[in-house]
Amino acid sequence: MTTAAASSTPTTARTAKPATLRAAAPAILALCLTMLVEMVDNSVLSVALPTIGRDLAVGPTGLQWIVGAYSLTFGGLLMVGGTLGDKLGRRRMLLAGIAGFGLASTLVLLATEPWQLIAVRALCGVFAALIAPGTMSLVFRLFDDEELRRRAIGLIVSVAMVGVMVGPVLGGIAVTHLPWQALLVVNAPVAAVAFWGVARGIPVDDPAERRTGGADVPGAVLSVAMLGLGLFAFTLGVDEGWTSPVTLATAVAAVAAGVGFVMRERAAADPMLDLRLLGRRTVRGSAILQTGVMVAMVGVMFAATQLFQFAWGWSPLQAGLGTLPMVAGMFVSGPLTDALVARLGHRATALVGSTSLLVSLAVEYVALGAGYPVFAAGMLLLAVAMRMVMTTSAVALIEALPEDHTGIGSALNDTAQEIGNVFGVAVVGTVTAAVMGTSLPTGRWSAAVVEEFLHSQRIGFAILAGLVALITVVGGRTLTGSRSTDEH
Repeated sequence: MTTAAASSTPTTARTAKPATLRAAAPAILALCLTMLVEMVDNSVLSVALPTIGRDLAVGPTGLQWIVGAYSLTFGGLLMVGGTLGDKLGRRRMLLAGIAGFGLASTLVLLATEPWQLIAVRALCGVFAALIAPGTMSLVFRLFDDEELRRRAIGLIVSVAMVGVMVGPVLGGIAVTHLPWQALLVVNAPVAAVAFWGVARGIPVDDPAERRTGGADVPGAVLSVAMLGLGLFAFTLGVDEGWTSPVTLATAVAAVAAGVGFVMRERAAADPMLDLRLLGRRTVRGSAILQTGVMVAMVGVMFAATQLFQFAWGWSPLQAGLGTLPMVAGMFVSGPLTDALVARLGHRATALVGSTSLLVSLAVEYVALGAGYPVFAAGMLLLAVAMRMVMTTSAVALIEALPEDHTGIGSALNDTAQEIGNVFGVAVVGTVTAAVMGTSLPTGRWSAAVVEEFLHSQRIGFAILAGLVALITVVGGRTLTGSRSTDEH
């Protein structure tokens, strides 16, 4: 943080900050739960899609929108949510987002038509975009000590990632005994606990920490169009083809909105996103490395769910249990990450993690022919690398920003991850469709079909590795040059 920003915090607030994670237990619990529900929401629901399709008489396109509506509003509104937090108060916006998310989730009980469920999912995404930016940025209000901040962020990231891995397993168990609506309604009591934890454990917003100036409504509209259309273009590319008219038109519209956004932010007296912040190499480098993490993780997990069930003939429950090495990796990587940060620092640790991502992808490539034990080892290494990068990059990015911009900084962090998310799915989904067609064979696969699928995944993993390597080089060069060029 800048010295000026740090000094603006009242002395009484600074001395009241907890000295241990245990002392901040209500707030840490709340922040873990907020990130958990925002990230697990779609992964838990995905296992219920066949049941939803039968109950609401909705086809593949409708099911795609039930999942995609959340991602589009969430990703499209992230920067708006970050800006609102910086201007109106991060704690205030986080509480509003938690309350809205919990209430919106209960509306599923009223959904009897596909469009109604899609609307509920889109509304949940809107409130999730208010939640996400405050989750990381408020860690910096909780603690002054850098070590405590890193440990808190590591814990929050680990809980969220464990939820993503375990969510489908728990969702599969739940949907066999309960109505599918329960998978969304459960967000309400979770949100209530999170609301309590934030209200009790996080200090009220200090007016001195807020950004001043007017509202950049045109910038907000253009940012939503840029991100929303961009994410939608990737979805269309996988489903409709990259050269289809609708995909190309959506991509062109996204680029046009992006150009308009940059022009607007350069000219605005009070821009939503001060583009000078992106001139800070730590901010750019950290965001780039975060993108690489999600490209690798989402690509591998997207492939794994199909590999386990289609190629290896596992049940959905077995496939869910097969991802548990990722959970183990998240927990064992904590002490290793702390030791590397103490010895090498944030930047070098992030680069070690990004390099480990490449090694994990190489292991997964070999595992396609070697079987599950090797694949499990690759997932374990992938999880370790993820925590190294995600924890250190998030800390570095937000610390490089002034106090009154940490909300938008956290939103940039989440936006980078969302971009990596769509890239990872796009690579594996496009390659699989190109090799095997848009619809995978049903029933038990023959040896020839299995080999064709494995061939497609080898191509996909090779492309993922090349993409992650490029991101690591660019992000690493940007990050390592930041000491002399960033303003602190």
